[in-house]
Amino acid sequence: ALFLHADRCTAMRAALLIQRWYRQYVARLEMRRRCTWHIFQSIEYAGQQDQIKLYNFFGFLMDHFTPASSERNMISHIFRENEVFQDAEWEQYFCYKSIEVPDLYTGPHLNFPLTVSNITELVEAFKHKQQLHARYVLQLLGETWRLLRVLPNINEVSTCHSKEITICGDLHGHLEDLLLVFYKNGLPSVETPYVFNGDFVDRGKDSIEILLILFAFQLVYPNDVHLNRGNHEDHIVNLRYGFTKEVLGKYRLHGKKILKLLQKIFSWLPLATVIDQKVLILHGGISDSTDLKLIAKLERNRYVSALRPPKVVKSRGPGGQYPDREGERYSAACRRRVRSLTHSNPAAARHELQRRSLQAYCTRTCPNVEEELRERRRWAGLSASCERIHDLISSDSDPDSGDMLETDAEEWKQIVDMLWSDPMPQDGCVPNEVRGGGCYWGPDVTQEVLNRHNLRLLIRSHECKQDGYEFCHNRRVLTIFSASNYYEVGSNRGAYIRLGPDLNPHVVQYQASRSTRELTLRQSVGRTERSALQALKEQLFAHKSELISVFEEYDPEHTGVISMKHWAVAVEKVLHLGLPWRVLRSQLVGCSTQDGMINYNDWFREFTLMDPNKELAHTGLLETMYRHHSNLETIFRIIDTDHSGLISFEEFRQTWKLLSSHLKMEISDKAISDLALSIDFNKDGSIDINEFMEAFRLVDCSHSQILDSISEG
Repeated sequence: ALFLHADRCTAMRAALLIQRWYRQYVARLEMRRRCTWHIFQSIEYAGQQDQIKLYNFFGFLMDHFTPASSERNMISHIFRENEVFQDAEWEQYFCYKSIEVPDLYTGPHLNFPLTVSNITELVEAFKHKQQLHARYVLQLLGETWRLLRVLPNINEVSTCHSKEITICGDLHGHLEDLLLVFYKNGLPSVETPYVFNGDFVDRGKDSIEILLILFAFQLVYPNDVHLNRGNHEDHIVNLRYGFTKEVLGKYRLHGKKILKLLQKIFSWLPLATVIDQKVLILHGGISDSTDLKLIAKLERNRYVSALRPPKVVKSRGPGGQYPDREGERYSAACRRRVRSLTHSNPAAARHELQRRSLQAYCTRTCPNVEEELRERRRWAGLSASCERIHDLISSDSDPDSGDMLETDAEEWKQIVDMLWSDPMPQDGCVPNEVRGGGCYWGPDVTQEVLNRHNLRLLIRSHECKQDGYEFCHNRRVLTIFSASNYYEVGSNRGAYIRLGPDLNPHVVQYQASRSTRELTLRQSVGRTERSALQALKEQLFAHKSELISVFEEYDPEHTGVISMKHWAVAVEKVLHLGLPWRVLRSQLVGCSTQDGMINYNDWFREFTLMDPNKELAHTGLLETMYRHHSNLETIFRIIDTDHSGLISFEEFRQTWKLLSSHLKMEISDKAISDLALSIDFNKDGSIDINEFMEAFRLVDCSHSQILDSISEG
């Protein structure tokens, strides 16, 4: 009996040891997973800051350079958001009837008004990688535009007509996620209503297909399919994050017209949905000044891009003269600079939990904008033709030489906060410096805004969550994100919400990739961790010069060696990513450490493996290209006004001049010319934007191949 008792005790101790080891093992994996997640998210938000800073720079050029300046002319066309034309004239420009569908076309055919069978055929075609003909795309988008123009800013939805309403978050071009949601939950119908909460496009490869499916279902079920606008339903954001490139690649002949029509559609998307007068659904969030009554009555279509407050174009009267003597007032208004989306000293702003929101200083308003618009339209005579619209869109010059009027900044603030804001655990409301737009709001703001509007719950999206959803603020705020594998295969689950008459949300999670579902936890974490570390190494390489400069501050004797503590402080000082650098040290530094010290010259020599293109290296621009390649591509696509995908050497030079002005750095004409010659692959005197950017990104693959060959050797 004693031996049996001893055996049982030994077995119990062994089981406890195994259990303790397993718990520690899972805890370590979870810590690695969270650290990986933080890397991805920090790099993503840093990119959004760059996007807004670049756009603010363009706004500075528009506000301060003369209309005839070359810098202003290069980017002026992206600001033409308020052309004063009748809807009928735009419909003539967007007309699809002259576009023939060839007999060889094997894709889906659409008949209008659409039927459920049409949409089923469309979904099946997209599932098998077929493409919808441009004629049908323009026709479907035109019908959508007409429908959206009669919808309110805030849709009111009731659960009394169905058992449950389904709410989806960001999809970001992930068609497989949308199809999986439909498979698990059912296609949209009277019995299965849906709310899609913005960010349908960018990042993924099937954004246009997602839009066409959602628009088609909304046309068939206008009372049961509701679409909210997200911060990526913005033509300026699309230039950077892939949607513009996707559309022009799939529709080379009619892509420009499709993009212009989508620009109109995005501006008409409703801003929010309210279920049973108790649940508010919007894309980003709220601030301490959110006012649903003001949001409900503003003219949402005026805000074509939320990155810049709209200005009303001043039209000339007969004979080219301005009406009355208000010219000076318009010129003065034009000179007043609207406050930037970004603030200085982001780190300080995050810690100062003051109750203020992003545009707290933008209090100046424009009286009676509707009257001004009507007056300008009357003087313009509303006689623009389809050709005039085409000329204006294609022109590189500014319409009406830029006399504009600032509009109500409070309306703009409401929209920016709705599209860009994020919740935070602390009380208060502060500018969202991490993203560069919107605000961070706390539990006290949630309570005050929801109570003031007699609401129970706020459902929002905008942030990728590892589990696809997250409650915060005493479960009164629920974030839902529907694009699984967002950063990397296995990085996160997707989710959607079912909301019944009791208004208690039921969350359904999923993973779209079958290969991910077959991975163990360790394999999944390891895969995403490698991808995150590769992205982080690229960031370190891109800031090489700045890092060396800061390292040398901690190395006054120029020994080439600094402590790990100083290394971590210096890296954060340069990158501002808020990462646990000491935890990441062993994965980033490698064999360059000894006795707690790092030889930073040896460390950077490890990164030279990431430079396979010696032709670019000798120009001295390689580091700048790594660091600002997204800005470069954005400027390329802005300058490429005909959307051909090709730019001349002169346009290439102008691109670099714009970038150097933005970065306040000197780049010689010779360096730019040498770079242009080295990347003119077929020597035809022009540069293919896509080839240039893809060749540029191939560095990662080359790096991996080099490392593989080293390990095999």
